[in-house]
Amino acid sequence: MTASQRTLVLLKPDAVERRLVGEIVSRYEAKGLRIVALELRTADVATAQAHYAEHVGRDYYPGLEQFVTSGPLVSLVLEGECAIEAVRSLHGITDSAVAAPGTIRGDFSLFTNRNLVHASDAPESAEREIAIWFPNL
Repeated sequence: MTASQRTLVLLKPDAVERRLVGEIVSRYEAKGLRIVALELRTADVATAQAHYAEHVGRDYYPGLEQFVTSGPLVSLVLEGECAIEAVRSLHGITDSAVAAPGTIRGDFSLFTNRNLVHASDAPESAEREIAIWFPNL
């Protein structure tokens, strides 16, 4: 049996604007993941910069920051066996235009820069990201 792990997920402003929050969250729950924390919020610039620290300074970063701070998003922490891999599999590849049908991106998004969701990619990034979005957890 694999140890339980936690991951951070963001349902980006496009997911909230398109009213896909319930649909997306239901996929996590159907997979057997447990919601540990969930909050609807609008990210400020400092939070965006901390979250996307490895991207700050790159040519695409200003658009990314503008997008993620443009409106409400849902931040959540999910927990379960192999949670990081399970969530990333549910999301599909980053390029929404070619993401597989059945994945969140494959079913609901056409645009790489408006790809609905973010998920931690490793235990270390999950720990860092959870601390940014849920410092009291």
